[in-house]
Amino acid sequence: MKKVIAVVDDEKDLNELIKSYLEKEGYAVRSYYTFEEAVDHVYDEDIHLWMLDIMLDEKSGFDLFELIKKQTREVPVVFISARDKEFDRIIGLEKGSDDYITKPFNMKEVVLRINNIMRRSYRDDMQLEVDGYLIDEKQRKVTLPEGNSDIDLTTKEFELLVLFVHNKGTAFSREDILNRIWGTDYFGSDRVVDDTLRRLRKKMPDLSIHTLYGFGYRLD
Repeated sequence: MKKVIAVVDDEKDLNELIKSYLEKEGYAVRSYYTFEEAVDHVYDEDIHLWMLDIMLDEKSGFDLFELIKKQTREVPVVFISARDKEFDRIIGLEKGSDDYITKPFNMKEVVLRINNIMRRSYRDDMQLEVDGYLIDEKQRKVTLPEGNSDIDLTTKEFELLVLFVHNKGTAFSREDILNRIWGTDYFGSDRVVDDTLRRLRKKMPDLSIHTLYGFGYRLD
């Protein structure tokens, strides 16, 4: 079942952009454009994360945050704001938000930060099965159930595996994989993607990752 993210921002184009990127990452996204629209859903129990713009018509994201936390203290909340003010950031973090993102922002970085929050918040849900392999994200362990044998993966091999498993059917370019796994500040060759994937395939030969020549890779 997909994790649900609620995005509350009155800038329609930005709201839709965030939705597009998060949906590509495998999340279900619900967009709200006003405080009034969003407040009707603070009691929805199937929302796994809220992204709140601080400036919302006559109310603020801080007001909405208080209502959400009265309903459930466990759901993570991320503030987004066009105001690069230290005061706002401190208030957001003091209230107990999980992150604070200032506009304009890099969407790939936002996705990585959301993924990290999701992993921290929902560790018990982090066990997957693909192509006969059992993947435990909490323990960062891969097991072949037949024989109950563990497969020893490096950190990057495991992160690459999880990226594909969470995005089955999605085609990733080498550049995209490089940015997601090694980060946007990595300045080495994108051949590191091919080398890491070659080792992963050798250790997990039944994994159905296909090469898209001239582009990248896809897990089917």
